[in-house]
Amino acid sequence: MPPEDEAGRIHCRLDELLAEREMTLTRLSELVGVSLVNLSVLKNDRARAIRFSTLTAVCDALDCSVGDLLVVWK
Repeated sequence: MPPEDEAGRIHCRLDELLAEREMTLTRLSELVGVSLVNLSVLKNDRARAIRFSTLTAVCDALDCSVGDLLVVWK
C-alpha cells in the first residue's frame, strides 16, 4: 500500500468522461450496477480501492480505457 501522501496522486476523471458523453452519474450507476454513492466516492477522488469488476464495467459503459479514467498526478 502506498504511503498516505502518495495515495492522493491517483485522480479519477469520471466527471470529465461523463460530461464528454453527456451521461449522468445516475445513468452510469444503472448501467454498471454500482450504487450512486460508491460512484460518487470514486468521482470525487475519495475512493481508497476499486474492484477490477467495477473498473471494467465503468470502462465498458463509458467506452474508455483504464488510462482514460485513472491518471497519476505528478
